[in-house]
Amino acid sequence: MAPSRFDEHGGVFVISVAAELTGMHPQTLRTYDRLGIVSPQRTSGRGRRYSAWNIAQLRQVQALSQEEGINLAGIKRILELQNEVERLRAELDEVTEERDEQRRRDSRIFATSQTGEVEAMRRGQRPRRRQAGALVVWRPEGSR
Repeated sequence: MAPSRFDEHGGVFVISVAAELTGMHPQTLRTYDRLGIVSPQRTSGRGRRYSAWNIAQLRQVQALSQEEGINLAGIKRILELQNEVERLRAELDEVTEERDEQRRRDSRIFATSQTGEVEAMRRGQRPRRRQAGALVVWRPEGSR
């Protein structure tokens, strides 16, 4: 059986454990939740479940407040912007991967022949050689 990957966003810690891990009072965690600064997941019975990600956020809130002197409104905005940056980076990674995959497909479809002409090819198919003296006429659509 393959080892399962740890989900850092999965809520696993009850409020007392989260408070102990962060060195904060449970009431402080409730206040941060009420203000929307760090919002844990909820169980069906409405109990709070903090994730490893929430614990890291709480530690960051503590550092910003105590070491940098930033108020709670400022901290909330900082966390919102960090979350937005994370979301945009993930979106950019996805778009970049799609672009790279399209480039890989394009490079398999098009290849340059010995004469420098670009010919459509399927993987493993040889380019067709034109016979000497062949004439190709091209007319734009709609012109006669």
